[in-house]
Amino acid sequence: MIFTRAPLDGVFVIDLERHEDSRGYFARTWCDREARAQQIHVDWVQSNLSHNRLRGTLRGMHYQFPDWEAKLVQVVRGSIFDAIVDLRPDSKTYLDHFVVELRTGRELLIPEGFAHGFMTLEDETDVSYQMSAYYDPAQARGFRWDDPRFSIPWPTGAKTLSDRDRRLPFFEP
Repeated sequence: MIFTRAPLDGVFVIDLERHEDSRGYFARTWCDREARAQQIHVDWVQSNLSHNRLRGTLRGMHYQFPDWEAKLVQVVRGSIFDAIVDLRPDSKTYLDHFVVELRTGRELLIPEGFAHGFMTLEDETDVSYQMSAYYDPAQARGFRWDDPRFSIPWPTGAKTLSDRDRRLPFFEP
């Protein structure tokens, strides 16, 4: 696993190291020992899979409060434009965003205290998440994907959103 620090504190893009042969390849998607060498300490308690039928499916911006959750996001099939916003009031990058394109073989490690969203870049895209906190609907929060406060440079084109995401408010600190 190759850990690359992103501009926001505690965020890493992780490229998997493939061990290939005639059958295909093998790669670790998480190694606690390697993470701890990078000063990353996360206990994963829940795994989720998001299947997205159409290119342009947008999910976000979501977070959980007050029980923040760290996430390890990886694409199993297809590709996504992934966006996060730092919501940690004491952070030097408070309200800054970071975006990255994820495909098979690249992951995004998001620490606690961030909002997260993504848009699929291909039909039939599957996204897997490891979570550090159990989902609690009473703590589910979010804000509009197109909030001008953040100016996230989402890809152009039609966007498919859930009714819930379409009704999310603009961010209120």
